[in-house]
Amino acid sequence: MSKALKTARKARGLSQEAFSDVSSRTYMSSLERDLKNPTLNKLAELCEVMDVHLLTLAYAGDTREAEALLTQVREELQQVLVTRKAS
Repeated sequence: MSKALKTARKARGLSQEAFSDVSSRTYMSSLERDLKNPTLNKLAELCEVMDVHLLTLAYAGDTREAEALLTQVREELQQVLVTRKAS
């Protein structure tokens, strides 16, 4: 996750200071060096600053895994929607 976070931040042209509303520069540095583990809520906040979806970070760099995940999510959503309509 640390490498994906840093890659996404740089791809968006953001400095660590750009996250000051949700995180300190020191904390960002610790995350990017894999010294700390963010909560899901914190990751969501960081993703909001970068304007990327949380799953983008989870699967950054592995296109095959990302495609498999997207396929699984589509199938699960279809099942949920069918079940909801039947209720």
